[in-house]
Amino acid sequence: MALPIENYALISDCHTAALVGIDGSIDWLCLPRYDSPSTFGALLGDEGNGRWMIAPADPNAHARREYVGNTFVLRTVWSTATGVVEVTDFMPHGDRHADLVRRVHGVSGHVNMTTDLRIRFAYSSALPWVRQVRGDDGRVSLLAVAGPDALVFRGPELHSKGKTHSHGRDFTVGAGETVDTVMTWYPAHRPAPALIDVDKALADTCEWWENWSSNSTHEGPYKAAVVRSLLVLRALTHEDTGGIVAAATTSLPESFGGQRNWDYRYVWLRDASLTLSVLVKHGFVTEANDWRSWLLRAIAGDPNDLQIMYGIEGERWLPERELDSLPGYQGASPVRVGNGAVDQYQADVIGEVMVGLHEAREGGVEQSQDAWALERALLGFLEENLKRPDSGIWEIRGPAQYFTHSRVMVWAAFDRGVKAIEQFGLRGPVATWRRIRDEVRAEIEEKGFNTELGTYTQVFGGSEVDASLLQLAQVGYCEPDAPRMLGTVSQLEKTLLRDGLVMRYRTESGVDGMPAGEHPFLACSFWLVEQYARTGRTEDGAALMKRLLALRNDVGLLSEEYDVEGERQVGNTPQALSHLALVRAADALN
Repeated sequence: MALPIENYALISDCHTAALVGIDGSIDWLCLPRYDSPSTFGALLGDEGNGRWMIAPADPNAHARREYVGNTFVLRTVWSTATGVVEVTDFMPHGDRHADLVRRVHGVSGHVNMTTDLRIRFAYSSALPWVRQVRGDDGRVSLLAVAGPDALVFRGPELHSKGKTHSHGRDFTVGAGETVDTVMTWYPAHRPAPALIDVDKALADTCEWWENWSSNSTHEGPYKAAVVRSLLVLRALTHEDTGGIVAAATTSLPESFGGQRNWDYRYVWLRDASLTLSVLVKHGFVTEANDWRSWLLRAIAGDPNDLQIMYGIEGERWLPERELDSLPGYQGASPVRVGNGAVDQYQADVIGEVMVGLHEAREGGVEQSQDAWALERALLGFLEENLKRPDSGIWEIRGPAQYFTHSRVMVWAAFDRGVKAIEQFGLRGPVATWRRIRDEVRAEIEEKGFNTELGTYTQVFGGSEVDASLLQLAQVGYCEPDAPRMLGTVSQLEKTLLRDGLVMRYRTESGVDGMPAGEHPFLACSFWLVEQYARTGRTEDGAALMKRLLALRNDVGLLSEEYDVEGERQVGNTPQALSHLALVRAADALN
């Protein structure tokens, strides 16, 4: 059975990412991209679905781990009755190969180690042909091939364990001794790449991450948490394309044992736009340029073909399908690949894109005529679909409706179009955009506010609230301390707080067309911190922030939700939206 979600740490080369368990097992890795089929899939099943474990043979060994400085080089120190050993896991950055390195170094005494390797390509549906190959240098490598995928393992010679279709080795590491194993993925029709210099790769990778993180402009009591969150956002950004995936995993459940299992390894325009805003505000202009270039490529063409999400290279065809080769995280099924939300109309998305691009301009990103032409085309599309109901920010699988948050983001889209002309001298039909902006605001104030309850509502004419309404002040629709906004916060506190953390909405209302039941949503809780901070409730904001930071795992990572009763993280991990909301909350408290 897979470990609790919070017991996994991330390592990344900015092309893909692996999850390393506190038990020394790599239980999730897709090669060569974040959204490729899994090679190690034990996270969504058990060891029979693929893993790579290196750990002391002593079952009573104690592990303590941390990242090396501001990097994604993971160091785990194991203490046993006979000695102490250090395992360093990392994915070399910049070598243009899909490498993963596991270095075992003896610190004191001696430690008996064990290895268990189970390779299962194609979401555990393809058992590879594995053989030993001796090179010209006399060293033995392990080769595994199935269809288009090939792996080569170089290090201690691994032996077959027979019917389990696994390979392993027991070895002893003494003080001062170092044992390296390097795994490299490559296309099966090509020769295996040359062995890397591990010492150089480790030094170069640490230097790259440290140099990148040093560009952060954040100061204050939350600096360490902010820098780690910014690093997570970078680790989820594909280096070649600039696409920012929402999380490194698929199908980690929002409700344990339930059906709310989605694939987050794609680029949502909403999440990526919010990430863009955070990165720009913290001095990462290069990443903003890269994402804008990705956006231009991804949605080039007819605005009527706009999607709310794309593949890492801008792929449009992301059909949702269910896999029977993986049983699901601790039995939560189905396991899904692709995402049916790709076919939804979500009116808020264009608003988030417009807000993100406007903040990029304000942050010093060089203006581009191509980008502005795209923004004009997006506003033209939004104008043509002005009266169209949508599926909302939470990708509701029930009937399309007029979600108040979506209508506010429509307002924000035209507002930023107006501001682009007023502040930056760009050209466009400003009078038309002003008129639409004002008409949308009037509609929201009439239909999206419940005068009896004194709150903005989830949908026009409704009585339920939604945590997304906390974004009204964030995008400048109203002041944080406006009476209607304060009334909304009050109603949200009455109905959506569970043990002090914020639910997205009441699933019991049936609005999303799914069985009821999920947990507090971490990004929404950080939004409430931001709201508190901007309305003078500093003590409330600081107290909630302290609690939220305590929910991070031992290496500072957050998933999508948190199970208060079970005291465990829930949903896909690490979640970009949770981490970017953490950064915003810290900025607000500062």
